[in-house]
Amino acid sequence: MPFIEESDLLELHKDIDKAQIINERLLDQIKFKNKELRKSKLQRNVLAGITALFLIGVLAITSFTAGLSSSNTYENTSNLLVSIDSLDAIKTRIDNLKQQNEELSLVKEFYLAKKFLDKEKVYSVQVKSFVDNNMTLSSEALSNTLFVKTNPFYSYSLGNFETLEEARSFRYQLVKMGFEDAFVASYQDGKRLKIEDPY
Repeated sequence: MPFIEESDLLELHKDIDKAQIINERLLDQIKFKNKELRKSKLQRNVLAGITALFLIGVLAITSFTAGLSSSNTYENTSNLLVSIDSLDAIKTRIDNLKQQNEELSLVKEFYLAKKFLDKEKVYSVQVKSFVDNNMTLSSEALSNTLFVKTNPFYSYSLGNFETLEEARSFRYQLVKMGFEDAFVASYQDGKRLKIEDPY
């Protein structure tokens, strides 16, 4: 097991912090796009709500005028009460649908962010490969790691960098710590594109 100097560890933390800043910028871009999507969705929902209210109004007026044509005043009052009750039920249903729509938007926003990050080309430093799928190295807490199947091996890489220079600098730090076989590779859509020149 290679020994890590404190200064090397600090450099690694700086590189990881840079990568996290880049990821946060990408997430900010995704949030901006999602706000635009939400705004257009809200406009559609408002239009649908106005249309629904118009139809309800037409139905209420129709039922009210039909009630006026009958001679029994009890029936007129009954028709009016039915219309008010149905309006309350429709309002309640619209509120429920709005709440469900907001919950679905949050889920969709998460998947859009993940899809956006997967589409971007990133650079990472591969430190190890295995014949078997060794998932003990993988963890949900490690967000800057890649565990990718590259036939016939499973490769384990550290860091998600936007530029090749950042990944090369990180690789240099790892080589100084004893990971002499480490190399930089580019990834997109969860697949390795190519092994990059180390210099």
